[in-house]
Amino acid sequence: MLRTLAAALLAFGMAGPVWSSSDPCADYVPQPKPQNASRDIVGQELDQIMDQGHMLFAVYEDYPPYSWKEGGEPMGIDIEVARIIAEDLGVDARFNFVAAGETLEADLRFNIWKGALIGGRIANVMMRVPWDPSFACRVEQVVFTGQYSAEAIAIAYDKASYPEEKPVPAYFRFDTVAVENDSIADFYLSSFAGGQMASNIKRYTTMEEAMAALAAGDVMAAMGPRGQLDHGLTDSIGVHEPPLAGFAVSNWTLGVGVNFRYRPLSYAVDDAVRYALEDGRIAAIHEKYGVTFRAPER
Repeated sequence: MLRTLAAALLAFGMAGPVWSSSDPCADYVPQPKPQNASRDIVGQELDQIMDQGHMLFAVYEDYPPYSWKEGGEPMGIDIEVARIIAEDLGVDARFNFVAAGETLEADLRFNIWKGALIGGRIANVMMRVPWDPSFACRVEQVVFTGQYSAEAIAIAYDKASYPEEKPVPAYFRFDTVAVENDSIADFYLSSFAGGQMASNIKRYTTMEEAMAALAAGDVMAAMGPRGQLDHGLTDSIGVHEPPLAGFAVSNWTLGVGVNFRYRPLSYAVDDAVRYALEDGRIAAIHEKYGVTFRAPER
């Protein structure tokens, strides 16, 4: 499945950064405000959320170790971080599991500020939204806040196949590597070195399947987000983060998205995340799922 988080990073990162630390919005000309985009406002204000006693989080479906269902029960890192946020506000967390769309803008439009054309639900908060100042300038309908972790592209490998040197992308001209189909790792390796690796790239529907193929010995390595690689590690598999030539953004910060109309809610969410980072609860959640915790840029 195409992960819109990776697609957004590909669009903004692989082409090189388009912003400067002094003014990330310098090259952006604001566009006309969208019309008829406020039809679903019930339960969005902070006071309304407090009164109703629950809030709705949009999370990606079938996306371990971040968000999935097991026996009908929501599981994952994003699920537990969302519950921390809700608990801090004194309400219950409810979840809307959504499919990843073609672009991150579409996901935010459908789940945060406008809603799908047919069906769908507006959520109070959307989890696992990558933070990029230039992107934030271009999506004015969303407040990007609550940065709670960071992610990086890494390579998992069969230790027996690489007893001395750990593999780097150039190795995959000769060695097999698993990727999630249409992911950022897939795009990167497909274009690397003029496409010399094409015959050795093995594509799977999910990163979970790619890691299972590595564990079974069907491939020699797998490339993708470090958190997903960590989640699929076995005693026979190692993981590392080599330099990636031509990859402008191989690591990024993750936070949440909130409708721009409800800034008091966004402030409360960010406070809850900050407290949980400071006291170690978010780091402990990552450890629980066997994932390396990366402190976000805030």
